[in-house]
Amino acid sequence: MTYCIAASTNDGLVFCSDSRTNAGADMLSTHSKMHVFRPTAERLFVILTAGNLATTQAIISRIEQELDDPEVKVNLLSCKKMIEAARYISEVSREEQTKAQSSTAASNIDASASLIFGGQIKGGAPAVFMMYAAGNFIAASDDTPFLQIGESKYGKPILDRILTRDTSLEDAARCAIVSMDSTIKSNATVGAPIEVLVYEKGTFESNHYLRLDEDNDYLRAIRQTWNEALKHAFAELPQLQWEKRTAHLAENIHPIIHESHKK
Repeated sequence: MTYCIAASTNDGLVFCSDSRTNAGADMLSTHSKMHVFRPTAERLFVILTAGNLATTQAIISRIEQELDDPEVKVNLLSCKKMIEAARYISEVSREEQTKAQSSTAASNIDASASLIFGGQIKGGAPAVFMMYAAGNFIAASDDTPFLQIGESKYGKPILDRILTRDTSLEDAARCAIVSMDSTIKSNATVGAPIEVLVYEKGTFESNHYLRLDEDNDYLRAIRQTWNEALKHAFAELPQLQWEKRTAHLAENIHPIIHESHKK
């Protein structure tokens, strides 16, 4: 399994993905699920993948091949708007999944895949979309400025509480890392290395990139700080009603006992 997140803020986009492809008592393997395309200096795209690895590799391979094929009329180089590029990626995903499902039908293997696709084309705003296995897609919005695929439930609470369009890119990146680490803590099928890419609106560059291994100092610091902050916040939670009464009784009984001893 896997977990991928993309956040859309006023300043740009944040992408985050894990790298685990198999999990078991005696088998762990990793594979990058973040794919960056920069066909010209005026456009940049990022694809995060989840699902059947063979299917996602077929999708990415086809996108790469069609970028280099002058006879292909629609590709990431020809699309003039992000919504057009999203339709193209969705169509490629649907067609490759149909092929994969046909070839694996007899073996009862799930060959489905889901994607997060985002980026920017000069002249338009950055955008991010989530592509379902069926081929349809949705875009991030003001009400939901983040999108998730894979094991999304464990890392969703912090995203719901923290992320808005006004969140800085740096805070959005930290939020995504905490969301990923929370998922890794609760689900063995998600694991490091964690890949993070922060895209600043209008730059068309992918130079803010991090790869965080399990023993990475920054990841350890994030994990330790978050754990300590959670424990401190928990300790500061308001007491239950009967706890307050017990504490009040203890305060009143203590001086009575103290006075009786003095006598």
